[in-house]
Amino acid sequence: MGQRLSGGRSCLDVPGRLLPQPPPPPPPVRRKLALLFAMLCVWLYMFLYSCAGSCAAAPGLLLLGSGSRAAHAPPALATALDGTPPRLPFRAQPATPLASGKEMAEGAASPEEQSPEVPDSPSPISSFFSGSGSKQLPQAIIIGVKKGGTRALLEFLRVHPDVRAVGAEPHFFDRSYDKGLAWYRDLMPRTLDGQITMEKTPSYFVTREAPARISAMSKDTKLIVVVRDPVTRAISDYTQTLSKRPDIPTFESLTFKNRTTGLIDTSWSAIQIGIYAKHLEHWLRHFPIRQMLFVSGERLISDPAGELGRVQDFLGLKRIITDKHFYFNKTKGFPCLKKAEGSSRPHCLGKTKGRTHPEIDREVVRRLREFYRPFNLKFYQMTGHDFGWD
Repeated sequence: MGQRLSGGRSCLDVPGRLLPQPPPPPPPVRRKLALLFAMLCVWLYMFLYSCAGSCAAAPGLLLLGSGSRAAHAPPALATALDGTPPRLPFRAQPATPLASGKEMAEGAASPEEQSPEVPDSPSPISSFFSGSGSKQLPQAIIIGVKKGGTRALLEFLRVHPDVRAVGAEPHFFDRSYDKGLAWYRDLMPRTLDGQITMEKTPSYFVTREAPARISAMSKDTKLIVVVRDPVTRAISDYTQTLSKRPDIPTFESLTFKNRTTGLIDTSWSAIQIGIYAKHLEHWLRHFPIRQMLFVSGERLISDPAGELGRVQDFLGLKRIITDKHFYFNKTKGFPCLKKAEGSSRPHCLGKTKGRTHPEIDREVVRRLREFYRPFNLKFYQMTGHDFGWD
């Protein structure tokens, strides 16, 4: 009984290596590294989420050429859109040699209006947050004026972490109103709670239908108008066109209906835009003057931080944009921003801004100043601000 069978083994004699073994515990170092990596991922996610507001704002910082705030309630949508196709503010004149030159001059500027200078691409971290937030109709709009410094103002404002703006000009309230507010809102950037949505289209100021249309979107919309000496503005307007169409008539010939009599041709848009008081009357029928801020294009050059301070106050923003953001570029003759987003280098607007103006006959300039003087004085009275153009 106590003897083993020949050649047999007890079940207790089976080698231990043949039995199933539990997996060896992971080395302590690997376990600690895995835990540390998981903690790092959680921390990085929380950090990026907390700075989403400041990282997602200000995609472009460019040259002047041409915090916290009270929360804005989203503007009310209009219940119905009239679908009326946009109408040009000024009608073309009969076809004459001079009128044809004006049409060429005005038509030459349209490509630049339709394809404005595009700001720098946002940094990778801004792109990361491009899907955050929601799209809102703008609470503030830069409505004018052409060649007054609107591009510079917009790009300066984009430095502020609480401002999100469309880079290109939407031209919704003058050219694309029939596409509807849903289409317009889809053009807007996404914003987080507490950020302002903005856009700028300088031609709104001279479009007769624009005031009523913006009011229908929201009566609380804040409006910003960048104005400039109307004589200098007209010459700058002509200079832009001349860069596109070198064969257009001279500034002097386009200015007058009859140079002998000195009658100014107000049908030419370069002249007509500068009659600010006339255009402002249409806006005051739909918006109180307190909802409009008039920015001096000259002061944007001489004191950009001071003028930006007024704008930030008007928008209910903390004064974050200050003197420390600017330096004066002697070559261009304009102030630039010291840093672009995601870069440590200064950045200025391109060569399309700050073009050298052609020499204009002094007598023509004098007559233009006489023409604009009464309109300027009325504009000073309407706005309560003397811009010193006379």
